[in-house]
Amino acid sequence: MARAVRQTEAADSLRYSITGRAPEQGRIRAEGWVGTRPAVGRVRITTLGGAEPGTLELRLVGRHLYSSMSAAGVRESHGRHWLDFGPTAKFRSGGGLRVDMTAMRDEAGHNPVREAAFLTAAKDIHRTGTETVEQTRTTHYTGTVTVAELRRRLRDQDGPGRAGRRRSLDVYAEQGVDELTLDVWLDGRNQVSRQRVRGFGRHGEFDLTVTFHDVGAPVRVRAPATADTVDVRKPAHRPER
Repeated sequence: MARAVRQTEAADSLRYSITGRAPEQGRIRAEGWVGTRPAVGRVRITTLGGAEPGTLELRLVGRHLYSSMSAAGVRESHGRHWLDFGPTAKFRSGGGLRVDMTAMRDEAGHNPVREAAFLTAAKDIHRTGTETVEQTRTTHYTGTVTVAELRRRLRDQDGPGRAGRRRSLDVYAEQGVDELTLDVWLDGRNQVSRQRVRGFGRHGEFDLTVTFHDVGAPVRVRAPATADTVDVRKPAHRPER
């Protein structure tokens, strides 16, 4: 299992899709692209329930993080559709506020297969059989593990995925999640084809399934046009009327 996760995580590029439910958001679906040479990422998340339904798109290009704006934001920016948060996670906005975009940068550029590695810490991991995923024969494994045990395991691990896995655990901890139920499907090439993470916290139940597509296929992510972006690091400027 650990070898399969490393192999999939090490791919130069891939596309993935997400379906399921998230606390306080309701049903969501997402599609993402991630590449490492060069480092680029793009994810489009659609929330179908909760208090703020709608679609958000994040792009990571040339180390710059871009985020799409809501209809209200487009109106306030006089027709521009994107925010440019610049090349660093922490900075001061044009209005002098301290901004930390670490979580959004991570969401835009990470490979979600990193969470499949959590299953290797489960003491009850077992094979449930074979299933077809995206017209490919796979082997299905499942198990449960506590967030506390995952944190303990991470202290003894190294590698580029460690920081991202720690941030994932921070999210679960903030939601009051104590235990995760994990399912992973491996294909014949010993790569992760699908994963599912379930849990229950103080804000309700979550159940997210990620399916991986086009592992190793080229990924191209383009930055929005400069004329269509607002640089949040610069003072607001209203065009003359």
